[in-house]
Amino acid sequence: MARLLITAVALCLALFSCGSVNARQGYGPGEQDWGFIDVRTGAHMFYWLYYTTANVSNYTERPLAIWLQGGPGASSTGYGNFEELGPLKLDGSYRDWNWAKDMNVMFIDNPVGSGFSYVDSSAYYTTTNKQIALDLVELMKGFYENHPEFKAVPLHIFCESYGGKMAPEFALELYYAIQRGEIESNLVSVGLGDPWTSPIDSVLSWAPFLLQLGIVDQDGHDKIAASASSTKKYVDREMWTLATLQWSSTQSVVLRESKGVDFYNVETPTLGDQYVLRSLAMSQEELMYRTLVHYDIDEDRDKLLQELMQGPVTKALNITTGVKWGAQSSATFSALMGDFMKPAVHIVGELLSNTTVRVGVFSGGLDLICATPGAINWIADMEWTDKAAYLAAPRVGITVDRVLEGYEKTAGNFSMFWVNRAGHMVPADNPAAMSYVLRKFTNFG
Repeated sequence: MARLLITAVALCLALFSCGSVNARQGYGPGEQDWGFIDVRTGAHMFYWLYYTTANVSNYTERPLAIWLQGGPGASSTGYGNFEELGPLKLDGSYRDWNWAKDMNVMFIDNPVGSGFSYVDSSAYYTTTNKQIALDLVELMKGFYENHPEFKAVPLHIFCESYGGKMAPEFALELYYAIQRGEIESNLVSVGLGDPWTSPIDSVLSWAPFLLQLGIVDQDGHDKIAASASSTKKYVDREMWTLATLQWSSTQSVVLRESKGVDFYNVETPTLGDQYVLRSLAMSQEELMYRTLVHYDIDEDRDKLLQELMQGPVTKALNITTGVKWGAQSSATFSALMGDFMKPAVHIVGELLSNTTVRVGVFSGGLDLICATPGAINWIADMEWTDKAAYLAAPRVGITVDRVLEGYEKTAGNFSMFWVNRAGHMVPADNPAAMSYVLRKFTNFG
């Protein structure tokens, strides 16, 4: 009897140490957990955790990677999960190169109003990047309360697009909260994928980039450059909402002059002039929303994702809030129009100069909306402690399985990765290069 009791106690302790108490069967393969955290009164943020399926005795042996989507208003649990790096693809097939095979992955619908996250009224939407960051810190406090076993696990924050503004400030506020003793967390790094960290540098890169690729001629270049220059004038005068509207006008000029180039991968086949006509039929705000939150003007894949998230996923996760997935995404984007064109370069510089957090930028060479030349420009203008060492550092090739997948430059706590054969969505476009970046930052396995 005593032996049976000891065995039972040992089993319970083992289950607790592995976190199996929280693990559930959600949608798709592997153990999962999910839930809502009230980050403020009236603001409810959703996370979806995938425990690693790596062959380890305890999943805490592998790091925790957070994924933040762009937009603002795009859904991490939807787009990032099913279109880029989760265990299942949008069509339900298994993704061989998914992140959960190597580490624990948590998708967060952020800012509140994105995806499954929701607010009780319009007064609770976020309007600044700082508020987004503070909400994410509150989310982590609630997450660690539910999952204390993750407090000592190395935490790595990865993001894409507008996440290039949100993730650095989130990391900075989380670091300071750790220093103040407000939260226990083993924050290690932040990786910025094709980031919108300096919006105006991205916009100014469009005309020369398209000209060099032969996608526009000199006349098209000049028209795009003129519109981008008008955007910069508003940015320089800190007229942020007008800058956002002028950015959208510049986007329309690009679509017209390029005959419908895809903003997220310049080599993606499009409908050409039909694509342009479809975009011109939209209002300016609708065009901005569809491009940034849905990542495509084509509605077909959007419809598939919406049906999946509002149907089988909602049912499997037993989401009963009464707010449908994605229902508040448009309002989430609109609430941040006054913050959309503000840069976060100084935040990255502060992370590198005042914290121990490692920072990386990975950029797909076929991306237009956050084109690599724009990232190179804001990095060159950024001030941080190890800048001189970075400028003097060599650029080396990234080779995976004897194939050149890109290039890397590192000094101190900062790395830049140029990724070949990839557009805006590096994890989906070039998983081999993305795996190299993940291993470089997280040391998994």
